[in-house]
Amino acid sequence: MKQVVQNYKSGELAVLDVPVPGCKPGGVLVRTAYSLISTGTELMKVSEAGMSMLGKARSRPDQVAKVMQSVATNGVPATYRKVMGKLDSYTPLGYSLCGVVEQVGAGIDDVKVGDLVACAGNEHALHAELNWVPRNLYTPVPDGLAPRHAAFGTVGSIAMQGVRQGEPQLGEVALVIGLGLIGQLVAQLLTASGVRVVGVDPDPVRCELAERLGAAACGDPASAAVEAAVAELTDGHGVDQVYLAAGGGSSNQPVELAARLCRDRGRVVDIGKCRLDLPWNAYYEKELDVRFSRSYGPGRYDPEYELEGRDYPIGYVRWTERRNLACFLDLLARDRVDVEPLVSHVADFDDAVETYRSLKDGELKAVAVLFRYPEARAEAEAPAVAVPTVNVKPSPARSAGTPVRLAFIGAGNYATSMLLPHLAGREGVELSTVVTTTALSAANAQRKFGFAEATTDLDAVLGDKSVDAVFVVTRHSSHADLTRKALLAGKAVFVEKPLALTEDELADVLAAVEESGNDRLQVGFNRRFAPLLQEARKRFGARTGPASLRYLVNAGRLQHGSWYLQQGTEGSRFAGEGGHFIDTASWLLEADPESVYAVATSGGEDLQVVLRYPDGSTATISYVTTGAPGFPKETLDLVADGKVLRLDDFVRATVHGRKRWVSSRLPKARDKGQNAELAAFVKAVRTGGPMPVPLESLVATTSATLAVRAGLAGGAPVTLARAL
Repeated sequence: MKQVVQNYKSGELAVLDVPVPGCKPGGVLVRTAYSLISTGTELMKVSEAGMSMLGKARSRPDQVAKVMQSVATNGVPATYRKVMGKLDSYTPLGYSLCGVVEQVGAGIDDVKVGDLVACAGNEHALHAELNWVPRNLYTPVPDGLAPRHAAFGTVGSIAMQGVRQGEPQLGEVALVIGLGLIGQLVAQLLTASGVRVVGVDPDPVRCELAERLGAAACGDPASAAVEAAVAELTDGHGVDQVYLAAGGGSSNQPVELAARLCRDRGRVVDIGKCRLDLPWNAYYEKELDVRFSRSYGPGRYDPEYELEGRDYPIGYVRWTERRNLACFLDLLARDRVDVEPLVSHVADFDDAVETYRSLKDGELKAVAVLFRYPEARAEAEAPAVAVPTVNVKPSPARSAGTPVRLAFIGAGNYATSMLLPHLAGREGVELSTVVTTTALSAANAQRKFGFAEATTDLDAVLGDKSVDAVFVVTRHSSHADLTRKALLAGKAVFVEKPLALTEDELADVLAAVEESGNDRLQVGFNRRFAPLLQEARKRFGARTGPASLRYLVNAGRLQHGSWYLQQGTEGSRFAGEGGHFIDTASWLLEADPESVYAVATSGGEDLQVVLRYPDGSTATISYVTTGAPGFPKETLDLVADGKVLRLDDFVRATVHGRKRWVSSRLPKARDKGQNAELAAFVKAVRTGGPMPVPLESLVATTSATLAVRAGLAGGAPVTLARAL
């Protein structure tokens, strides 16, 4: 199995192949689905490992004292060998995860194989594919709680134990200093307990996040606004409790701020590892009660409790380590605490080393980072669309010099204005047949674009073995059925969006792919092929952190009589063209969405669609019909890693970063990528190479588009299944 390890001497991080742990009595073997990086504790350890020997000594004076004691006892040579041997070895990382029980040890009767459990412990809940976890360090996950959320169980228990040490009461006011992962959870737990929270952190993004999740006010520790908020909420008396959740550092500011803002005889609880040079006069004069919170709760560091499974009687110890873990999961399951907004990034386990490097170097700014293990991709979450596995056969390449023969089903306005002008006269392309429902429209297309034949007989085209590819450019309601028939006939298919209007239609298309082994499918998502957007994406460059994308679509009102208004048969406007914008967002974010949340204005004219991606990125699509006709139709902003990409209606693009790039203004005839898209499709048909957009991505975009309707009906986010 694979496990993340670190050499404390060299600082090297690695994902090593190590033996699978045995399933000993008194515990369970757990296959990890998600594990959580502690961006405080673990990064401190990673940073220390990268220091010089002198730097390591300065950062850990406690360990230096042990070394000196060993020198006095064992002598320099023996101590040196012992220290170097310990430093120059791999140590594990991680202590909070969620996974599935794979094997049950003797004496365990509260879980069974296949159960989902949350696990704790820096020796048992490691960043590894498999972990053996003793009884008191795991707890079953409540039904309906997502595994990625249950992976927060351990850090949630740390925050919960800190709050318990503060003994909050209804109506009190608390100050949380440090709004990292632990501080954010402390603030939410206090709010859920009926306590008003003031948060302090120099990062305005973290302050805004805490306020969004329930804090009354947040601000910079040097800001007068924080003191003003405390004065207003407490009538000038000061807060009842202070929770020190700040990370390590040399500053004594947190404890000084605590003394200044705490009321007489208030409580100060140290949860994080910060400097504690208590200003004696300030703490004495107010008779402040300073308390420490020891990790997950009672039982921590007790080998009889943690390793031998000896529980403490509930009458004597109400909240043990394991009971805190179960309590936090219960709050998550009942939506009293929300950890999803804290997830800044989700990385595949295989990318662990690069993820740690990005965090350490500051390239990845994060509150919480999760590792996703291979099994998590098949986790049991309610899908919007259940899609069968598709087995496809490779498409043969065509002989050199043989033209690609194309047939069109439909020759309406879009086909004749946006597609056929790019294909007529193109070298290596032969327009074979055009099929329409009326003879006149077929004849017009034949005359204008040079089709060899014009007909209203669809079966004749599908049965023509000389036709290599079929374009489906008809009304939305017929797309899925025509695509299915063309795939079964062995044709490559270019279908204009949407691919399908319902989940059943999408399933029928995929059943045709499965039955025929023909996956030669392209949906007309052309914007990703637009030269201006491609150049802007290139200038923007690679990113390491999650991104925020905003896409404003000023769709405008439809003319009376438009068939787009026939929602009963042709679907909603967003179902018809929303895939364009979702595909563009997914292409820019280099992933398929995993959830969709949609809300509409009264009357349903304007939509807000929020897409969430596996790495924590989000895309918000504002699809509006009530805007000014003279305003640009499409504007897009992509923000990540201190960079901003701006697209103005495919006329101009800018990228702001270390250097600013501005494109030249394009002519009024905007290039939205149709020509490049068609060239890529024709090349794929000619060479037998992969289609321009993977089938999985096409299906994911279609599923996300369809999920908007379900989200509007249910008023809640819709989780998407993996496409294939």
